[in-house]
Amino acid sequence: MTVYNWLSLVGIPALFAAIVVGVYKALVGKFKRANDQYIAIKLAIQAMLRDRLYQIYHECKQANGATHIERENFNNLYVQYHALGANGVMDDTRAKFFALPIIDEE
Repeated sequence: MTVYNWLSLVGIPALFAAIVVGVYKALVGKFKRANDQYIAIKLAIQAMLRDRLYQIYHECKQANGATHIERENFNNLYVQYHALGANGVMDDTRAKFFALPIIDEE
């Protein structure tokens, strides 16, 4: 068997396999990093929505009520917060918020 035959049988397929494995590992790493970033962004948005919901609740609690617009804004934020996979942390705050009296808009 000549060197050329040996390389044809072993070397070229091994080189091809190494390239395929390298590309696969690079793609898996890239997708993992993208997924990690997606999760971080999702959690950050959820945290900001939760913070804003708390702010609206406390502002309206101090004002002894909420306007229709504040109620609509709170509900819109809550729906998006919940759609991100909320774990029920805001359910109690939502119930307290909607128990506040409705005040006239000025």
